[in-house]
Amino acid sequence: MKSDSKTSSEISFDDFQSQILDDYRVAVISRECSLLGRREVLTGKAKFGIFGDGKELPQLAMARAFQNGDFRSGYYRDQTFMMASGHLDPIAFFHGLYATTDITKEPMSAGRQMGGHFVTHSMNDDGTWKDLTKQKNSSADISCTAGQMPRLLGLAQASKVYRNVKGIDQTNFSNNGNEVAWGTIGNASTSEGHFFETLNAAGVLQVPMVISVWDDNYGISVPAEFHTTKSDISEILKGFKRDAENDGYEILKVKGWDYTALIHAYENASDIAREEHVPVLIHVTELTQPQGHSTSGSHERYKSAERLEWERENDCNKRFREWILENNIATEASLKELEKSCKQEVRNAKKQAWAEFLKPHQTAKKELIEILTKAAASSPNRAFITKVLNDLIAIEEPIKRDLAAHGRQALRYLIGEQGQEKTNLQNWVNNFLKETQPIYSSQLYSELENKATNIGAIAPVYAEEPELVDGRIILRDNFDRLFDKYPEAMIFGEDTGNIGDVNQGLEGLQEKYGVHRIADTGIREATIVGQGIGLALRGLRPIAEIQYLDYIMYGLQTLSDDLATLRYRSVGKQIAPMIIRTRGHRLEGIWHSGSQMGGLIHFLRGIYILAPRNMTQAAGFYNTLMKSNEPALIIESLNGYRLKEAKPANLGEFCTPIGVVETVKTGNDITLLSYGSTLRIVQKVAKELQEVGIDAEVIDAQTLLPFDINHDVVKSIQKTNRLLIIDEDVPGGCSAYLLHELIDKQGAYKYLDSEPQTLTAKSHRPAYATDGDYFSKPNEEDIFEKVYEIMHEVAPHDYPQLR
Repeated sequence: MKSDSKTSSEISFDDFQSQILDDYRVAVISRECSLLGRREVLTGKAKFGIFGDGKELPQLAMARAFQNGDFRSGYYRDQTFMMASGHLDPIAFFHGLYATTDITKEPMSAGRQMGGHFVTHSMNDDGTWKDLTKQKNSSADISCTAGQMPRLLGLAQASKVYRNVKGIDQTNFSNNGNEVAWGTIGNASTSEGHFFETLNAAGVLQVPMVISVWDDNYGISVPAEFHTTKSDISEILKGFKRDAENDGYEILKVKGWDYTALIHAYENASDIAREEHVPVLIHVTELTQPQGHSTSGSHERYKSAERLEWERENDCNKRFREWILENNIATEASLKELEKSCKQEVRNAKKQAWAEFLKPHQTAKKELIEILTKAAASSPNRAFITKVLNDLIAIEEPIKRDLAAHGRQALRYLIGEQGQEKTNLQNWVNNFLKETQPIYSSQLYSELENKATNIGAIAPVYAEEPELVDGRIILRDNFDRLFDKYPEAMIFGEDTGNIGDVNQGLEGLQEKYGVHRIADTGIREATIVGQGIGLALRGLRPIAEIQYLDYIMYGLQTLSDDLATLRYRSVGKQIAPMIIRTRGHRLEGIWHSGSQMGGLIHFLRGIYILAPRNMTQAAGFYNTLMKSNEPALIIESLNGYRLKEAKPANLGEFCTPIGVVETVKTGNDITLLSYGSTLRIVQKVAKELQEVGIDAEVIDAQTLLPFDINHDVVKSIQKTNRLLIIDEDVPGGCSAYLLHELIDKQGAYKYLDSEPQTLTAKSHRPAYATDGDYFSKPNEEDIFEKVYEIMHEVAPHDYPQLR
């Protein structure tokens, strides 16, 4: 399916003629896949379908200008581009539709994503990088409209970094920054904030980006007049257009059925972006959507008869065909023969893919039938098991769910029985689930030997009389060591560059390492996160700074839908080892002291979430993460930058382990678990509790995702038999998560003599000022009294009622 990447200015007429016919062949095959794919959904073989019909021609032009090393960040209608680039053939297309779980057959996600979501493989099986400069690359798609835009910014910025920063090993990643990042988006989705934020940021940064807007005049059922001012995105973006005095965009507008104009537009865009590092927007108009938005509905419900007729007449494939005939590039007979061949190829591909999808299921079905037959013959419940057996036999085209469900249902009728037949069924079900579940659940986090949780602790080393410094100094000097050690490391965010962040944790580093590595950004959290994802996808090690924890909500969609799922949805074939740095907790006021930890823990599965209690622990986390290739969120304690800490002598080297708790005070009466800024309050209260005869063990969770992989808190509970979790999140937030980890997953309930309890903030955001903090979040008296109350229940004589 791969097309020759030569441009029209470099080839003879014969070659040009061959290119045109090759493009037409790809367009026809892509269209036939869309048409037949929809039928497969309607027959029930596939669950859902969303296709690229009506967008074939501009994607062919884009593929012609797309070079090795370039990256795509697109949306779910780009199947023609992927076919033209050699990354998708009809067989793989149908495997994606059927959700085949074999990645050699369904290379886009091994069945984890619905069809139309595309990816290329950046990683070898051993976790090393492929040579991205020798392949055409596509970052892993997500469904969320405009969600592909933030990462596009980082993909483009990487070329600017590789071109301007000396000392980075570009092997496998760049050819002196000559790569272009290509984004695609539907016209309706340009109404999303992610689009405008990305557009503005790319114009400021002047990065090699080409954004294509596929404009078919609708967003599902809603016409453009309800989406876009003036119903024309390029018209309203004229203020972004560059001129002699000001940087900006090159803006091109081209009709989606005009082959020659499309080829020239994309060649021009590629040259401008690649050579000048100027972003380009191509508004591709007069496109159609022959089958409507998706298989969930019909566009005849909302398009007028006149519009439907216009779409039939101006279908890009139809107009392309007419142009070929008008210019005597091919005859009617030869085109019909080509079209017939394409249709047959697609039908054969569908048939082959379905057969390959079914084969392992049929094999497993045969095994299960044999086991159930024998089980039924020897059981008093033969009639019931036979019904399950017959129901399974009747399923001609089984899926994994059918096999698992029928095997497990049959086991119910063997309760209380003994014998080899039951054992055989138990073994089959257990083995089937053991082998099948990882197909759907693996690669949420790294499974390689160098994963972050395998990196051991390296303790801070101190002089005999260590210098006491502000916590920010430890961070600053540790960052200095890291940026010197890792030329590919960089950090950016609001106020991060010139002033060295709002707490001076990067003081003086921009002057030392330059504006490309220590950079200020605009106020735009979604694309700060997107920068990090795109840069990391291209082999750099970005630290994206979100100024305060509250502001992470602006970037949460991108963190959750894109970064947190990236390794999982690509089955480990793409990674983005970025670090999100932020600060929060214990400050005063509704919007600068909230604790969104419970939400973040659930939204960001796939990202490590680390909450160090001081800046030495935080610095150790940065050091650990730089040794691995995984994303993480580090939340520094906002009220800890000016607190004094002993300065380690081995900055840049010591490592705080991930997934490991730390016991900061031993005790025998009760286990107190907390993290971050609150941990310091707990430590103080623990000393006060000793005055009334309560010996508390204090444990710093440190890492929330993952939590306590060594089960050290349970070991503490075995000794104390009591547990209190203290947290400044809302009730049912992070404390409930920690309780679930300890009780449900790690079995701590077996060792408890008292009810496990939590002490949290109030249900509302914290009120302003010192009093607001005192009455909104757990304070010293709250903690003391809660622990005392637990001990009073245990031994009321020793601990009389307090109040």
